[in-house]
Amino acid sequence: MKTKSTLLAAASAIAVLGMAAAPAFAQDAAPVPTLNSGDTAWMMTATALVLLMTIPGIALFYAGMVRKKNILATAMQSFAICSLMTILWMVAGYSIAFGNGGSLNAFWGGLDRLFLHDLDMKTLSGTIPESVFMLFQMTFAIITPALIAGAFADRMKFSAMLWFMGLWSLIVYAPITHWVWAPGGFLFDEGVLDFAGGTVVHINAGVAGLVACIVLGKRTGYRQENMAPHNLTLTLIGASLLWVGWFGFNAGSALTAGERAGMAMVVTQIATAAAALAWMLVEWIVHKKPSVLGILSGAIAGLVAITPASGFVDPMGALIIGLAAGVVCFFAATSLKKALGYDDSLDVWGVHGVGGIVGALLTGVLAVEAIGGVAGSMEQLVKQIEGIGATIVWSAFATFIILKAIDLIMGLRVTKEQEMEGLDISLHGESLQ
Repeated sequence: MKTKSTLLAAASAIAVLGMAAAPAFAQDAAPVPTLNSGDTAWMMTATALVLLMTIPGIALFYAGMVRKKNILATAMQSFAICSLMTILWMVAGYSIAFGNGGSLNAFWGGLDRLFLHDLDMKTLSGTIPESVFMLFQMTFAIITPALIAGAFADRMKFSAMLWFMGLWSLIVYAPITHWVWAPGGFLFDEGVLDFAGGTVVHINAGVAGLVACIVLGKRTGYRQENMAPHNLTLTLIGASLLWVGWFGFNAGSALTAGERAGMAMVVTQIATAAAALAWMLVEWIVHKKPSVLGILSGAIAGLVAITPASGFVDPMGALIIGLAAGVVCFFAATSLKKALGYDDSLDVWGVHGVGGIVGALLTGVLAVEAIGGVAGSMEQLVKQIEGIGATIVWSAFATFIILKAIDLIMGLRVTKEQEMEGLDISLHGESLQ
């Protein structure tokens, strides 16, 4: 009896201890994803803001900077790219970027999510539906190739442009997205910081634009004819839409409606204003007059540079990034382009490529641990350089191969007669009256 009583007492004690310990084990378990309606509402709004950046933002921004005979063709490129990228992202882009590539997962996401396989209303990505996350990322896949188009404005065939953008999105954009933003991607695992697309979007687009404008060659009459912007009012409207839409771009990349999204919005506003003023002042000193195009270009440079840093830096860091971007991008888009002689029509490399590099580097220096969980350091700067280098190498190499293949098969450039007549009439049979 004594032995039986002892066993019962021991069993009771173990049961009590187990019940007491249960909450602790429950706390250690991974939290079950739960839908948050506030986060979802914010991300749907952010998605619409980023889409606004391309149509009509980029469409108007670029259309105002070309000559009158190419204004419709330039706007048409943005609208067509938006449509094409939507379908390609649904068919394969999302899978390559955010799927599971198995043994090759460090480099691409595989094809297991083709045609958005397994995407349903109940699937969550954190606290939002995966459908909303997919659509938010789709808007990034839309705007990135739309940015590239500015580098070869006035001279690429519309058919060649569609083939180039389609292939580029699947071969270049989607894999780099996986490297940087997908768990298991080699730059993600390395700890490269890119909150909203400094490498994925801007350096990537800037490098592709530079390669494209060099492969196509200069516009007919470049530096011999007047190629001044036709309508800077359109460009101002487009730039303003980009500034507003960029809050969705950067603050939306927090994927929640919390403190980090709020800080991302704050630093985006500060950096943009600082870069706009910096570009304007430098231009005022160098060229004796502050131009409308200059202050607009400076604002875009600031938006670009703060993009990778927006979830990692404080307001002072944003001010430094904005001032640096305004000055560096001014000289990249003017003195550097003139010295090297390439015809980057709308300064995609000078603003997006160089601005993205400035922002990515300074993220490694100015990151604040209390904001993004990582502090700026020499070690982090080295990681940022690795991310920049990998993006430049793959984007440049793959872009060159794609362009050369298309040129061999169908030709890239319009004829001299079509270029002189203008792409509005020669490619689309329409014109501004």
